[in-house]
Amino acid sequence: MTLHRHLRPLAAAALAALLAAPAGAQPRDPSANEIIDALRPKPGQFQPATRGIRPVSPQPASPVPAQPAAATPTAPMPTAPVATPPPAPPPAMQPAPAVQAALPAAEAPSISLTVQFATGSAALTPQAMRVLDELGKALLSEDLRPYRFRIEGHTDTTGSRAVNQALSERRAAAVRGYLTQNFGIEAGRLVAIGLGQTQLAVQTPDGVDEPRNRRVQIVNIGG
Repeated sequence: MTLHRHLRPLAAAALAALLAAPAGAQPRDPSANEIIDALRPKPGQFQPATRGIRPVSPQPASPVPAQPAAATPTAPMPTAPVATPPPAPPPAMQPAPAVQAALPAAEAPSISLTVQFATGSAALTPQAMRVLDELGKALLSEDLRPYRFRIEGHTDTTGSRAVNQALSERRAAAVRGYLTQNFGIEAGRLVAIGLGQTQLAVQTPDGVDEPRNRRVQIVNIGG
């Protein structure tokens, strides 16, 4: 009887810990395959071979109207010579400008990654490197190799807007540098920009430490 009295509290505590574990668990970092699935364009979204440029066919020049033949006079009349201006040449055919076939930002394939940095700096943490290792593998895959990507750095609202803007730019550049140095990804495929606290994932007032706003967004911007 005494043994059962001691086991009951232990079993209850174990059950409570088991039920509480999922609520406090950290979100799982995405795998390379999951990143590929998120960034792979849908059929017809991009045309990598033409780098998203769709030329417009030039319009034919307007024909020059024919001039009526001059009437033959019945008798020659002496007149002073009159200078006749040469006929205007037909308008030249000008090539029409190319049209950029770009997707709206809301429709472009993208994924939001939790990339942790040291507080107030652009130094990558071990967790950040694990996430970027999966991202590097994904960008080298045959599915994503033809495309270019925008790396967007985002912050929460702690600190001033100017500090957050500069910090987001340094962090986006750090992600770009890690991918080019460790995976040999061409620098021309990656565009790094900082957006500071201008595009919050979770709307908060100033001075709020919201981890979900400290993120890196990867956007497929076409070929």
